[in-house]
Amino acid sequence: MSHYPDLLILRHGETEWNRSGRMQGEQDSPLTDTGRAQARRQGALLAEFGCDGYRWFSSPQGRAWHTAKLASPSGAAITPDARLAEIATGAWTGLEFADIRAQAPHLFVRDDSLSWYDHAPGGEGLASVAIRTRAFLDALTGPAVVVTHGITSRILRCHLLDQPWEMFETLEGGQGVIYHLSKRHQQRLS
Repeated sequence: MSHYPDLLILRHGETEWNRSGRMQGEQDSPLTDTGRAQARRQGALLAEFGCDGYRWFSSPQGRAWHTAKLASPSGAAITPDARLAEIATGAWTGLEFADIRAQAPHLFVRDDSLSWYDHAPGGEGLASVAIRTRAFLDALTGPAVVVTHGITSRILRCHLLDQPWEMFETLEGGQGVIYHLSKRHQQRLS
């Protein structure tokens, strides 16, 4: 049974590389105008939800950090935590998704599968993300707002929902979204 405090998990807003279909992984690209608007909308939703008493944590990667700064409704102190970074994608970082599919078509038999992240040459691997996100959660002492990335968010939510992290593909994603997780239940706020 999940013993974690309530969490509000935000995925960063749209970036230039998201818009152009490029793999970001451990690299970064700036938020677009849409991404900045998504982050401000997250802030409005958090203000409405009420997150007083929640500690703020963010991936130190620019796209998440900038989102956290824009979304913080009261200028809350934000703690960077590398355990919230996006999965490192090695040699695929910066490539367009179409080029990755052309390099490894056998990994894209199912359109809805995300398991190909585990096969990035020189990449981190999904099990490593699961280990570091579990360590982050185990260190929490109270409710928190967490600003992170697509794959990292899904694996975090698997832990919080008491699902095996390998089920990460079954959880929805989305840019500029907020998920409230409490007592093994998830609610999308945006």
